[in-house]
Amino acid sequence: MTLELSPDHVEVVSLLHPLDAGLESAIASLHARLARDAQLTHTLDIAYRVVDSPVGKLLLAATDRGIVRVAFELEDHDSVLQLLANTVSPRILQAPARLDDAARELDEYFKGTRTEFDLTLDFRLCRGFRLNVLRHLPRIPYGSTASYAQVAQAAGSPNAVRAVGTACATNPLPLIVPCHRVVKSDGSFGGYLGGSEAKRALLRLEAAA
Repeated sequence: MTLELSPDHVEVVSLLHPLDAGLESAIASLHARLARDAQLTHTLDIAYRVVDSPVGKLLLAATDRGIVRVAFELEDHDSVLQLLANTVSPRILQAPARLDDAARELDEYFKGTRTEFDLTLDFRLCRGFRLNVLRHLPRIPYGSTASYAQVAQAAGSPNAVRAVGTACATNPLPLIVPCHRVVKSDGSFGGYLGGSEAKRALLRLEAAA
């Protein structure tokens, strides 16, 4: 079936696109102003943005202390934001500027031009032995791996191999805190927040550099 438009209809349709574009621009401008005002008045506790990456869209969130969360799509970004609202603060806003450095460094990492991150991190979501494990992970050299047992030994609890696995599985800052470099003693990958294919891709990226 062919739909024929009269000249009047064509004129109406042609007017909709500039209006839609102008509305989107106005909304974006308003949102940016709200984010800017929230930061100036110290009413923004958590800023977030979503960035594209070779392993899917990544949610980045930061407090005034530093990066507090990096989340894969598999984790459900809406659920992650809700959990942050419940555990840290409900004053959350999409405010990309606070995450500019993190987005830039992640982009450099995926391009193979950055081997370590230089970002301030907020570890408030981690405690006890899990925090000890996460603080150790950046010491595993880029392009290398360590076993769960080796990490347990380095973290001061040689028998806590399962606890190391739990710390990696609940790491709130994957990629930046490289739990993907921790593998099983037999060399197999083990689990990963972003899925096995993401872990494989990250290790392949680092091995090729």
